[in-house]
Amino acid sequence: MVDVFEEVEEQLRTERYLNLAKRAAPWVGGLIAVVVVVVGGGWGWTAWQDSRADKASITLNKASEALQQRDEAGAFAKYGDVAKSGTGAYKTLALLNQAAMRSEAGATDEAVKLFDQAAKAAPNPMMADFASLRAVYTLLDTAPTADLEKRIATLSGDKRPFRMQAKEALAFLRLRDGKFKEARNEFVVLQQNFDATDGMRERAKAAVSMIDSGGAATMAKAAKMAAELPPPSAMQLPPGMQLPPEAGGAPQ
Repeated sequence: MVDVFEEVEEQLRTERYLNLAKRAAPWVGGLIAVVVVVVGGGWGWTAWQDSRADKASITLNKASEALQQRDEAGAFAKYGDVAKSGTGAYKTLALLNQAAMRSEAGATDEAVKLFDQAAKAAPNPMMADFASLRAVYTLLDTAPTADLEKRIATLSGDKRPFRMQAKEALAFLRLRDGKFKEARNEFVVLQQNFDATDGMRERAKAAVSMIDSGGAATMAKAAKMAAELPPPSAMQLPPGMQLPPEAGGAPQ
């Protein structure tokens, strides 16, 4: 009798398992389909991104060629194409070049807008802060002190990649505003800072000398123009990516 009960229970258990399997089958199949789509989609997304990067690189080179041929309108348009369709570093480089061109043309507001866009699009802090620093130097002659101080403060933190350049910009700002005592203090700090470049220390020394001699009022603009801005080639780009030839030096 016990054997009969066990056999019946086993049949019932098997039937429950089969029913459970039948109910679960659509879900299992759906899950497998999702996995396939996700994995396949991931591969497709990567291939699409690579394709966009290749196209952006080619267009950047064409923009550089147009610029060398003095076709500024064509170069600006090509940089714009990369800025619209490119990703990461390529988009940032395109916006930086557009901003530099507008800065050269004296279109300060547009240049700063493009520099700010480049900073937002940047794939790493190095490129973001470089773009923001370019905006600061573009504004240094004309922008209100409070606006520049806010921008400079963001770049001056201990771990920011261009903090020394930002500190130098602050010294120039004090000089521009006629705050010669404060400017002198900033330049002295730069002079004594081991993280400052040789060029920074030399300019700081010259600035202190000019302030002490009473000739500082005429040197602010010249000093700002001589300030060092690191070339884009010093930036940290994604692994395996190289900058196009035209990005080997900082746009002027």
